[in-house]
Amino acid sequence: MKKSLMIIASATILLMASLSLCWAHFGMLIPSDDIVGKEDKKTITLDVKFIHPFEGHYMNMEMPKAFGVFADGKKQDLLKSLKKKEVKKFATWEASYQIKAPGDYTFFVEPAPYWEPAEESFIIHYTKVIVNALGLEEGWDAEIGLKTEIVPLTRPYGLWAGNVFQGIVKVDGKPVPNAEVEVEYYNEGGRLKAPAEPYVTQVVKADQNGVFTYAMPKAGWWGFAALSTADYKISHEGKEYPVEIGAVIWVKTRDMK
Repeated sequence: MKKSLMIIASATILLMASLSLCWAHFGMLIPSDDIVGKEDKKTITLDVKFIHPFEGHYMNMEMPKAFGVFADGKKQDLLKSLKKKEVKKFATWEASYQIKAPGDYTFFVEPAPYWEPAEESFIIHYTKVIVNALGLEEGWDAEIGLKTEIVPLTRPYGLWAGNVFQGIVKVDGKPVPNAEVEVEYYNEGGRLKAPAEPYVTQVVKADQNGVFTYAMPKAGWWGFAALSTADYKISHEGKEYPVEIGAVIWVKTRDMK
């Protein structure tokens, strides 16, 4: 009996470890349109959530600490525009934003720390997405001053499936040499099935200058998450725990037709 219980316990631990490794957490910030043309509607919606993008597993997301947009060299606080939604019984958020001038709009979110008991750590993913408006392509490569962020080297819109995306991983404004970057496809509706677990989350490493490169093979939304450990800890139930900070950016590709 004791031997059976030990086998079951070992299997449970292995399963939890497997899920922790294979199901990467991603902050998500997805606009209804990544390129707003002159004939398009000027009001876009933005979905904010915490999810395993390929597998479609949600986590509850508390009210973010910050939500805003960076455009024309200025930040605008949009936190009060967020409205709570429920998806698959999990808390997510949504906002609307009206485009009023040409240029690139970098939307960003800083979530409340998420406690992950399986990893015994907190998770904070500083997430952003760039929307181009009305033909003026200026501002997409701006660093907006997040604790950690991916600064694009490739224009993050107008991308075909198969194009390469490059970015620089930064923490406190400094490049992170050899940073590990997780990449996942937003498998909306669960239409794709991975032939094996390593296909769910792709992994690339940045070079000595913090620069990484990835070619996106399919049309849709792609998330890039560069993970680091914060230089501080958060107290939970009387104990200090490490904080995983993630620089996350989302880009969209389309098929050539």
